[in-house]
Order: sequence, then C-alpha cells, then structure tokens
Amino acid sequence: MHNRFFKFLVNIYPPYLGAGIKVQKISPDFREIVVQMRLRWYNRNYVRTHFGGSLYAMVDPFYMLMLIQLLGKAYIVWDRSASIEFLKPGRGKVTAHFKVSARQTDEIVAKTENGQKFQPEFSVDIRDEDNALVAKVNKVLYIKRKAIHNGESTPL
Repeated sequence: MHNRFFKFLVNIYPPYLGAGIKVQKISPDFREIVVQMRLRWYNRNYVRTHFGGSLYAMVDPFYMLMLIQLLGKAYIVWDRSASIEFLKPGRGKVTAHFKVSARQTDEIVAKTENGQKFQPEFSVDIRDEDNALVAKVNKVLYIKRKAIHNGESTPL
C-alpha cells in the first residue's frame, strides 16, 4: 500500500479522527511514522490533561501496521500485549516517533524462517512540545511466517 494512501486512511479512521490523533509523517519505506495529538476539549480528562486512553490509542496499532507493510503477505503480524507507563501529565501537543530498523526486520525473518513464532518487543515514547517524556509504551507483537502450500502462503 502506498504510504500517502495509508496515511489518509489512518487519519480518517473514526477513533483517531474523534480523538484528534493525526499521522504527521510516514517514510516511503514504512520504517518511520510520526503521530501527534493536540490537547482539545474532547480528548482531555477531568484535570485538563491528555486522557490516558487517547495517549495509548495514538500508539496502539503502528508497530503492527509497519511490520505488516515491511514483511509482506508471507507473515502473520498481531499485537500480543502492551503496557503504558504515564510519567508526566500530557499538555499541549504530544508526539510519538516510531522506528523499525533493517536489523529488526532481519532478526524477525531469521527467527521465523522455519515457521516458528517470534514475539519481539518494541518501545515508543510519547513526548510533549518541550521533548519531556509524558509516557512510555511497550508493545509485544506476535509474528509468524505463513506456510507455503502449492506455491501460495497460508496461515500455519
């Protein structure tokens, strides 16, 4: 999928649109994504800071989506688990910068080459406009290479 079309689809996805979450940048190779959210009346909590659920929502699917694009149709990629640590009240605009290196995708390919599942962990920081750490999110993904039958990939 072309990255501009992907960015358009994510930005009009109703939960993101409703929370004010916006994908600002997707690199042409899908190895980097930048997501931002401004503090608005509809995404703040009772104490006028970013609602924790919106902070998590802004980072939820991106490693999975990036790896689906990077690895292609021969792989099953799912989110397995996640944790978020809130470190500072989020005010103003917050940003999350996702990166997946060639080394990481090479490791995934190597660890799944014989049909084994692999559950790598990825981390992303959510930072405010002063670059202060607002929250840290850890994601564990489930990745498995699909079996090849008659020249076609099928889930194992």
